Amino acid sequence: MATTVEPELTKSTGPRSSMPTPAAENGGPAPGGRRRVLFAALGVAFLGLLGFGASKWWFARSHVSTDNAQVDGHIIPILPKVGGFVAEVRVEENRNVAGGDTLVVLDDRDFRARLAQTDADLAALLATVSSRARVGQAEAAVAQAVANAQKAHADLERLGPLAQQDIVSKQQLDGALAAAAAADAQLAQAQAALVGADARVAASRAARDQAALQLSYTRLLAPTAGVVSKKTVEVGQLVQPGQPLMSVVPLNDVWIVANLKETETADVRPGEAVQFTVDAYPGCRFGGRVESLAPATGAKFSLLPPDNATGNFTKVVQRVPVRIRPEGQADCGARVLRPGMSVDVTITTR
Repeated sequence: MATTVEPELTKSTGPRSSMPTPAAENGGPAPGGRRRVLFAALGVAFLGLLGFGASKWWFARSHVSTDNAQVDGHIIPILPKVGGFVAEVRVEENRNVAGGDTLVVLDDRDFRARLAQTDADLAALLATVSSRARVGQAEAAVAQAVANAQKAHADLERLGPLAQQDIVSKQQLDGALAAAAAADAQLAQAQAALVGADARVAASRAARDQAALQLSYTRLLAPTAGVVSKKTVEVGQLVQPGQPLMSVVPLNDVWIVANLKETETADVRPGEAVQFTVDAYPGCRFGGRVESLAPATGAKFSLLPPDNATGNFTKVVQRVPVRIRPEGQADCGARVLRPGMSVDVTITTR
């Protein structure tokens, strides 16, 4: 029995090294191969990150970017110069208007009556003061006064040396002096009468022109082409001088204000090229030029500028507004830039 069991034990306890592993049976890579692939992938990723960082660093050497920017433009208020009731409103909200278009018409009957009254006053004064006969009389009076003054001064010049030689009496010399003074006074009076008539006519003309100017203010015109916004006026409303009625926004004259950090403005100069995108138009890229830099930081123009003279001082990087003028159209076609739109700006500094 012993001789039959031993061969079975020897067969069952044979070497296991010859048995194939599961990985070898499935044809997969060995553990050492997997590590090499992993290290190679990490190396490629590291080189990619290094190249990306280097490209970003090189780009930052010659470019300045910020998303703290927006479109800005003129918002022109329409204000009446005279008060009155609104007779007509000829525009609607968000409608285009051309320069010189009539926006609002005020009731002008009082102003027309005032203009008619000043016209009548001027006509009456011209008939009274500036008629040919009146002017001729005033000019003749001036000429007569000039002749009298010249004669009186000539008599005084002749009597002066004679009085020194006691040829004429002192009484005669005093009479000549008085006559010369009286002639001068008469000449001044005649000249004043002639000038006074002209002054009254000029004052009447000025009153008439003022009345005509007040009448013209009853029609409110668009100062430039643009879009009407914030219209608050209605027909029949009583408006006062200086009361805001609406605004006109000229969309053909806008610019970009980019608030750069003070540490980013060292190499920014007027005339440098700018590329920017607008959040309202994804995928569109616009071009422009740096127009100017603000003379002070934005904090200095705030209502309550910070006071760094206090003891509680915390240094904060300030922002300097940079004005950018758009040039040409976007690469995706014509797009309207409206004041207030958010913008991402990139300035080429070198």
